[in-house]
Amino acid sequence: MLLHVATHNPKKLVELRRVLDVAGIENCELVTSEDLLGYEEPVEDGRTFADNALIKARAGAKATGEVTLADDSGLCVKEMNGMPGVLSARWSGEGDDDANNELLLKQMKDVPLGRRDASFVSVCAIVTPEGEEFIEKGEWAGRLLRNPVGENGFGYDPLFVPAEEDERVDGTDERPRSSAELSGAEKDALSHRGKALEALVPAISSLVAQWEARSSEDSEDDDDDTSS
Repeated sequence: MLLHVATHNPKKLVELRRVLDVAGIENCELVTSEDLLGYEEPVEDGRTFADNALIKARAGAKATGEVTLADDSGLCVKEMNGMPGVLSARWSGEGDDDANNELLLKQMKDVPLGRRDASFVSVCAIVTPEGEEFIEKGEWAGRLLRNPVGENGFGYDPLFVPAEEDERVDGTDERPRSSAELSGAEKDALSHRGKALEALVPAISSLVAQWEARSSEDSEDDDDDTSS
């Protein structure tokens, strides 16, 4: 089955591939919009992550005729009333990770450690050409650092210390790691997007099984035509 992932971020594709591999899902080829020659992308003008994920997935399925997965995710900072939220990717107005991180650090410069709570939120949606829709949400609690740390991941990962890391090093001399210092497998097990994608695994597995059944029927029909 071809699964169109509506993203320009190859790291999201890698993330999804790891989740599918762990789940043992085969016969699922991941492609991006560029692989399908592109199409006019919709305006992400939803008020929530779910709104935007569905806007992208519906547009992708309609334009390509393929099962389409899209996500909308971002960082919600408690001190900033949940912002950047759905504006996370373009918080600085440039759509650039470094610029977004720099602006957020500047805005949080004078906020003390006890008030730097934040959560990553991801909503992933799948829409089929026939109009079936599946949607799941994942959240990841943590706090913000004062400086970026780590080279892995993307987005706000270098600024974010997961709550699990604070718990892991509690009572030790170890420094908690940012999400940009976690391995891919560690991040998949904890992250907002990993949780949302994992929750979609049953839907993806069912869609792959349906595709395999249709492919088998088509093959049998071809054999009958050849023999007759």
